Amino acid sequence: MAATTTKLKTIGSYAAIGDSFTEGVGDPGPGDSFLGWADRLAVLLADQRDEHDFRYANLAVRGKLLDQIVADQVPRAKALAPDLVTFCAGGNDIIRPGSDPDDVAERFEAAVADLTGAVGHVMITTGFDTRGVPVLKHLRGKVATYSAHVRAIADRYDCPVLDLWSLKSVQDRRAWDADRLHLSPEGHTRVALRAAQVLGLEVPADPDQPWPQLRPRGSVDVTRDNIQWAREYLVPWIGRRLRGESSGDHVEAKRPDLLPL
Repeated sequence: MAATTTKLKTIGSYAAIGDSFTEGVGDPGPGDSFLGWADRLAVLLADQRDEHDFRYANLAVRGKLLDQIVADQVPRAKALAPDLVTFCAGGNDIIRPGSDPDDVAERFEAAVADLTGAVGHVMITTGFDTRGVPVLKHLRGKVATYSAHVRAIADRYDCPVLDLWSLKSVQDRRAWDADRLHLSPEGHTRVALRAAQVLGLEVPADPDQPWPQLRPRGSVDVTRDNIQWAREYLVPWIGRRLRGESSGDHVEAKRPDLLPL
């Protein structure tokens, strides 16, 4: 941990790249924008510096596949040359039918190798343990395989790892948005706290602290919620897939330049 803390003192700029997770979908911000764990991590990092002595960019765009992130966001991150890049990608590839986590990991590693030669530090991210996420639990084996690859890549390139699989608190349904695909504001907060811990910060709260006790839900409640979720989120999601559309079509990065925070 001491070595990580030494690295942290050099972080005066940070660029986040990725998809909806890093853009912050599920964590509403001002207007039609989102906050999310990366924005919250940026605030924690900025608090370690003098006022106006920290710059932050968020290049992430919802719905993007790994190759799109590599083509559009990685070159921009290299050009910005920040002290820290967080790189979370491949999740949208993994959830597609017929995808191969070994192949996705190979392409992810090539991008990590490219980034680590151009920026200060690259923090990479495992997948979540999806056993409690209704729409994703059948993909748990693929996510676990991909996450194992991410950890091996981190070892090879000396990258800090934001291990979401081991973050037990986000397995609670309150950590997830109503769409069951994105984190809630509290879920994003807990991820930001864990990311800060990985970088050696003292954090104001334990990201894995227990949630308050919930009253048990009956089968009628669960069924009603599942029907409502399918109508409001699952059917439109399937429709976009069948039409070849992405939620990120025509969406631009919310913070494309390194700006003071």
